[in-house]
Amino acid sequence: MATRPLVDDDLVAPAETSAASPSLVFRTVPGPDVASLLALLPPSADPGEYVSWVRRGDGLVGWGAVARFTTTGAERFDAAATWWEQVSARAIVRDEVRVPGTGPVAFGSFAFADDSADESLLVVPEVLIGRRGDRTWLTTASHVDGEVAAVPTTRFPAQAAPPTAPPEVAFADGAQSAAQWELAVAAAVERIAAGQLDKVVLARDLLVRSPAPLDPRWVLERLAERYPTTWVFTVGGLLGATPEMLVRRDKGLVTSRVLAGTIRRTGDDAKDLALAASLARSSKDLEEHEYAVRSVADALAPHCSSMNVPETPSVLHLANVMHLATDVTGHVSDPVSSLALAASLHPSAAVCGTPTPVAAEVIADLEHMDRGRYAGPVGWTDASGDGEWGIALRCGRYDDADAASLRLFAGCGIVAGSDPAAEVAESDSKLVPMRDALSPEPSPRR
Repeated sequence: MATRPLVDDDLVAPAETSAASPSLVFRTVPGPDVASLLALLPPSADPGEYVSWVRRGDGLVGWGAVARFTTTGAERFDAAATWWEQVSARAIVRDEVRVPGTGPVAFGSFAFADDSADESLLVVPEVLIGRRGDRTWLTTASHVDGEVAAVPTTRFPAQAAPPTAPPEVAFADGAQSAAQWELAVAAAVERIAAGQLDKVVLARDLLVRSPAPLDPRWVLERLAERYPTTWVFTVGGLLGATPEMLVRRDKGLVTSRVLAGTIRRTGDDAKDLALAASLARSSKDLEEHEYAVRSVADALAPHCSSMNVPETPSVLHLANVMHLATDVTGHVSDPVSSLALAASLHPSAAVCGTPTPVAAEVIADLEHMDRGRYAGPVGWTDASGDGEWGIALRCGRYDDADAASLRLFAGCGIVAGSDPAAEVAESDSKLVPMRDALSPEPSPRR
């Protein structure tokens, strides 16, 4: 893939350090209809080259990095937001489409924990293709050369060569085996019973190794085909299909989808309907869900003039599991950006627990791993502050130095009524999307 090399503006700065922002020019033009956004991604030896945010065929895909910002620490969201505000303020923009996701756009992926060794990042792609309903567009970005802005190309990319099928991959235990993780869940239940906290979300990881590099385009296409109701994402070598929208800001309307409470599907429609009904009545799952909804509503309330929080959840049916789901909506009352809203919501009870500080300590005690950017916000923002941020779930993270290695992640909400063995089974089901996407079956395009 021919991409512009990263230059002096490719900054790696700690959160407390100010950093200069690049001067960029953006050109957005209408494009032709395309059968698949993901099919436009060209081959690359570097999984980190790609960005994606696609659901039911709509969304954004891109490649290259005309600018990049990385940061760590407790102030990572503020540092990234400040950098993006500076980039947006200095940008030269020629936008012939003018909808959310056109003009200047940055993709982001943030670490779950303040002390994570994994860097949080914002990436401005060199080429970005979007679709929203019946509108398709192309945005290209380049650096301002001195005082003259080079007009980016407006040539629409053709469908790329098909992705490479993976060879047989090997799976191995990560930080803990399933049996060890079951003991960790049991320890968490004991702490909840002792009154230390109400809920904690514990995660486990699974290592993937292949004899050859694994093409992320293969994984993304399979996830999009099998899980069309999820948001299929990739940023900085992290990729997956999240069912959970942390926050969407679209011209003043804010939406957050809360998922908490899960049951595995059987594949038998009649049995699954009965399971869905039992999930909707489960006191354990309803309790877990209530904590998650309350944490999101409390975080959004200071920024909204009005809000709608449904009293009872619905049941979201995915290919492998069903979740209790609640869509919280509101109208923003201040100029807060989607990135700032994502920061205010993270970490929600759906990925951490209640109370949050105690749950975070329990996670650190019992998981025995650095989550990195798993369960952190992932998504995009444009120059106006509109954008979409999901929670990085049902995902895997490439090894930065080895495109043949990944870590897969899955987590479960633990409350007083949790059964450790059942939580292991639930975590296994949540690993299924990524495990299946790494299977060397025929590509969905063929």
